[in-house]
Amino acid sequence: MIRNAKPDDAKAVAPLIIQAMCELAKKFSHTTDVEKTLALFEYFFSQKDNQYSYENTLVFEESGQILGSLNAYDGGKLSELRKTFTNYLRIHNNLKDFQPEEETHAGEFYFDTISVSPSAQGEGIGKQLIDAGIAWAKELGHKKVGLLVEVENDKASKLYQSKGFEIQNKKKFMGGLYHHMIYQIA
Repeated sequence: MIRNAKPDDAKAVAPLIIQAMCELAKKFSHTTDVEKTLALFEYFFSQKDNQYSYENTLVFEESGQILGSLNAYDGGKLSELRKTFTNYLRIHNNLKDFQPEEETHAGEFYFDTISVSPSAQGEGIGKQLIDAGIAWAKELGHKKVGLLVEVENDKASKLYQSKGFEIQNKKKFMGGLYHHMIYQIA
């Protein structure tokens, strides 16, 4: 079952967000300490009005266990949603000059992180989350959905292409190179 996330899903969803972000999570938390990174994303997931909030998340739950998550929001609101997060990082994580590039922009509903628990991968949960995210975007009146996928991640690129996403261009983000992919909502 796919449902809207709740604040008390933080312990289950934060590891999924970190898994999707890979090395970016360490860059955002400014530490290699896994527990500190986990605590950071649990905190922000449980709060309102930020890009990693439960408010911007769908979860796939089966038998009371969260097996996947999709974090998404209006790309035009990224600066506003990111502000609380980056201010916190400047104060608490000593990231004084932390100015990550804009990874999305106005005019697209942005899939920030999509992640499936390793124990449930290959069962179609990711595809269901993508479909639910597209339906969510359509419900909100968006005409397109955007996302970034690492250029080297052929498996993910092929998955998104199989769901109708097309590569628009390449984009640098926090030292990595990504495909900017778009899905046009009919």
